[in-house]
Amino acid sequence: MAFMEKPPAGKVLLDDTVPLTAAIEASQSLQSHTEYIIRVQRGISVENSWQIVRRYSDFDLLNNSLQIAGLSLPLPPKKLIGNMDREFIAERQKGLQNYLNVITTNHILSNCELVKKFLDPNNYSANYTEIALQQVSMFFRSEPKWEVVEPLKDIGWRIRKKYFLMKIKNQPKERLVLSWADLGPDKYLSDKDFQCLIKLLPSCLHPYIYRVTFATANESSALLIRMFNEKGTLKDLIYKAKPKDPFLKKYCNPKKIQGLELQQIKTYGRQILEVLKFLHDKGFPYGHLHASNVMLDGDTCRLLDLENSLLGLPSFYRSYFSQFRKINTLESVDVHCFGHLLYEMTYGRPPDSVPVDSFPPAPSMAVVAVLESTLSCEACKNGMPTVSRLLQMPLFSDVLLTTSEKPQFKIPTKLKEALRIAKECIEKRLIEEQKQIHQHRRLTRAQSHHGSEEERKKRKILARKKSKRSALENSEEHSAKYSNSNNSGSGASSPLTSPSSPTPPSTSVEHAPF
Repeated sequence: MAFMEKPPAGKVLLDDTVPLTAAIEASQSLQSHTEYIIRVQRGISVENSWQIVRRYSDFDLLNNSLQIAGLSLPLPPKKLIGNMDREFIAERQKGLQNYLNVITTNHILSNCELVKKFLDPNNYSANYTEIALQQVSMFFRSEPKWEVVEPLKDIGWRIRKKYFLMKIKNQPKERLVLSWADLGPDKYLSDKDFQCLIKLLPSCLHPYIYRVTFATANESSALLIRMFNEKGTLKDLIYKAKPKDPFLKKYCNPKKIQGLELQQIKTYGRQILEVLKFLHDKGFPYGHLHASNVMLDGDTCRLLDLENSLLGLPSFYRSYFSQFRKINTLESVDVHCFGHLLYEMTYGRPPDSVPVDSFPPAPSMAVVAVLESTLSCEACKNGMPTVSRLLQMPLFSDVLLTTSEKPQFKIPTKLKEALRIAKECIEKRLIEEQKQIHQHRRLTRAQSHHGSEEERKKRKILARKKSKRSALENSEEHSAKYSNSNNSGSGASSPLTSPSSPTPPSTSVEHAPF
């Protein structure tokens, strides 16, 4: 097969889900414009940071591109007169900083290619659609029965995963979807095992898994073909979106926020839990559950993108569960992600933040019980329930599933062992990342506490008390010495004089920064 006969070996080590933060450090005025010097940092490590220089026009260009999301973003307005005044530049810098804060804390915007290229041009300068087209074209040299109809531009959230609408030449009315993706930072399978497992995916038959028509892989990427579904995914149903529209347009700012009916929540939830249990029992790591990875086929949910864990791609919700050290296995990741999905099915939108302190009114208290077990502070702190435990909860235990299709997914023993080792490696990287985040959070809290106004006052009072105590001790010691010297000697009387009081040390204490 000609598909990528001599590919560049290895995987993409960069985890695209690690959040970027940006702080404007300074501005400099040139002849006709002002440049803003921005410090960008990936994750928590201050060593992993760099500077970029951006003009207002660069911000404006980014903002215009992000208009597809339908959000009202707080970019400061243009000003033609007086835009070089010092006070205006300082005010605009504050506005631009606020703008950066908004786009870097929005889960969907922060992961989109436009924002990544703006903040990290060195790592995101490639044209990923063009690269994908080249690889797909190589594949079709030896597989002439397939034909590309059109690229499905930006329908997914992943920067390095691209989609194409396909057809079979002798069946021109049938539409299929081809997905192509690079290997990610969590790819720990050997090339041979990876390619064998990818090619096994079309043999996976399950009533709640969306069938793979064709799959192949090489040392650096994988290509899969599935039937195109006009109705789209579960997320498309929730957001009343068109499947072919770009991800930002579909999901960033839904026009109508409305959850699903209780019976839909119960049925879809039960189906998804059943397939998760099947995969867990098979020792097949998933870790990629979200509403866009659930295809709707009538009243049946079918799971998508089983290949993601084989490719080593990071999860859509990784920046959430990497904050909680008790969510440290792929099984617990799936359960936590199920909580996100259930919240979206119930309320028609994702939670504002996780953990969730209190839940809005739901169609049933049974729904809230499941949400509390997966998204609450207590759940995130103490750990996730098992899939089996969720299936026993009142929301799902009385759901009757009618399907005659018998699940089939035969994985050879050797490949099962390879999957087990790869799963352990994925979890090890997650645990290490969680540990670093936890340590960073503790240090940040300590620094914030130490530098607070209240703590500074406490330290000043403590320093004054210590100074007074020291002065008193010095005074008493001086008096004792004076008294002893008068009592010793020939015994001749000498006039008593008051000892001079020692000068107390200054009470102003300068503290080094913590």
